[in-house]
Amino acid sequence: MTGQLAASSGADITSWLRGNGLEIVLYVVGAMLFSRFATSVRDRITRKIDAGFQSSDSLVRSEAAKHRHALAQVVTWVLLSLVYFLVGLEVLRRFGFPIGGLVAPAAVIGAAVGFGAQRVVQDLLAGFFLITERQYGFGDVVRIAVTGQAEPAEGTVEDVTLRITTLRNADGEVITVPNGQIVKVTNLSKDWARAAIDVPVPATADITKVNEILHEVGSQAFQDRRLKTLLLDEPTVMGLEDLTVDQMNIRMVARTLPGKQFEVGRELRVRVAAALRREGMSENA
Repeated sequence: MTGQLAASSGADITSWLRGNGLEIVLYVVGAMLFSRFATSVRDRITRKIDAGFQSSDSLVRSEAAKHRHALAQVVTWVLLSLVYFLVGLEVLRRFGFPIGGLVAPAAVIGAAVGFGAQRVVQDLLAGFFLITERQYGFGDVVRIAVTGQAEPAEGTVEDVTLRITTLRNADGEVITVPNGQIVKVTNLSKDWARAAIDVPVPATADITKVNEILHEVGSQAFQDRRLKTLLLDEPTVMGLEDLTVDQMNIRMVARTLPGKQFEVGRELRVRVAAALRREGMSENA
């Protein structure tokens, strides 16, 4: 009798392995293959976008290219999440779990977990609007104010999904920001940027003479072959910005290509400092 039960049990296991067990393996393998395929397609698309940027004359990615890059990452993430969820349901069904009977308990558990999952839902909704509104994309330089953080997160966007945004700052550190905790986004590389240079000079200096020097620096910078490719127009002098007892600040601004304001600002400061020093003004820009 025991032998018959053992034989029957062995036959049942063999039958299950040939039926549901084989289907489970096929589902899992299929999900893994689909994941590799989707990732490969995403990487091919992003490489094509990057290759188009590198082979063109543009110094920065266009807004459309940055949006397509971010969209490819988001669509892949959503698609893989959906596939994994459906495959998980099918695997549970093959193991004998009554999926239909789990509806009522799932509703109770969902209500309890829902309070804890509000932030996840908030992240997903915020990520959806970030992408659809094109607030930023792959390669943008952004400054993000995060809930509960005194200092904003600043860096270059390396990855965007519906739930998180990944930045890399100037020190090479990777910063991960949940989209639902983003309060304000300052995009430093959208369409165009502006370099603002405050030039401190002694309060006794001749303002007219200083303005002439700064105008000359701006004109020479715009004629420079290397800087002209980064500037959208000639730098301008805005005039007196601040005044103290012994010092006054004169502001100079320049419109640049997106993301190039830092490089242009550094170069203009060097030129302004050299020009003022030649005129006998010791204050540095």
